[in-house]
Amino acid sequence: MIQPSSNDLHRTRSALITHRHIEVFRAVMTAGSVTHAAALLSSSQPTVSRELARLEHLLAYPLFERSQGRLRPNARALALWDEVQISWRGLERVVERAVALGQSQEAQLSVLCLPALAHALLPGAMARLLQAQPHLRVSITPQESPLLEEWMSAQRFDLGLSEQPGTPVGVQALPLLTLDEVAVLPAGHPLAAQAVLRLQDFAGQQFISLAADDPYGRQIDQLFAEEGVVRHLHLQTHSAVAVCAMVQQGLGLAIVNPFTALAMAGSGLVLRRLAFSIPFSITLLRPLYRPAMSETQALVHCLQAQAQEVTAALHRLLEPSSAVPH
Repeated sequence: MIQPSSNDLHRTRSALITHRHIEVFRAVMTAGSVTHAAALLSSSQPTVSRELARLEHLLAYPLFERSQGRLRPNARALALWDEVQISWRGLERVVERAVALGQSQEAQLSVLCLPALAHALLPGAMARLLQAQPHLRVSITPQESPLLEEWMSAQRFDLGLSEQPGTPVGVQALPLLTLDEVAVLPAGHPLAAQAVLRLQDFAGQQFISLAADDPYGRQIDQLFAEEGVVRHLHLQTHSAVAVCAMVQQGLGLAIVNPFTALAMAGSGLVLRRLAFSIPFSITLLRPLYRPAMSETQALVHCLQAQAQEVTAALHRLLEPSSAVPH
């Protein structure tokens, strides 16, 4: 006769242990006694005792020490209790989310965007959206390309904001706006007296670069290389916000996207137009196979309105009269 292996016995016991057994164990641990656990489960004391004994039989080890009609959890019970609490908290979150989805005031949008836009474009759009829908919940996740496009293709978010020209698989792309990148300088820098900066104006200047693998950083470097303009390159970073912060400290000049530049203008930083064009385009991405929420379109309208406001503010700031240093 073939004896079952330990693995076979383990699988058999696991299959026989039901959610009800764990529910009874949780009730006993929570209530402190079988009597109180029965009341908690709207059941009878004999039924709870029987289910608890059945669980211990299936586990092949006791969970409680029984003394004078009282139950005292042993070390294994306490270890199991830790896991049960973790799982139950997860289940409670699932239930809470399921109930919330049925309430319009608990609708939640998930937005994926470039870090620069989380800092510079989305806050204004969020202010517009929440003024109209104060109970709406919005989750904003900053992410760089190409992960941003991959996550949108996976239908993980309701809306994405990308700077890439192509359209990811499974996504609808809607152009939002295109603006040229701008120069950022420390306030009081001699070049701040000029309304427009040429490539040659950067010759010999301390220049803060975007990282070598940044597509805009590569494009900027190529333009300077083609004109034979040599800059002093001692600092580089992936973050346009960090670039502007370093410019504010007087560490050099830089070229960055207009949204970040506008958001950080002032406090020691000024913006100037470039005599050459480096377009910075923003595209709205909507998943084709994710159930659409009506609130997504409202956010799109707010982003479009905010984009128009940012464009107007940038044009005002870059007018020749703003180049006069104070």
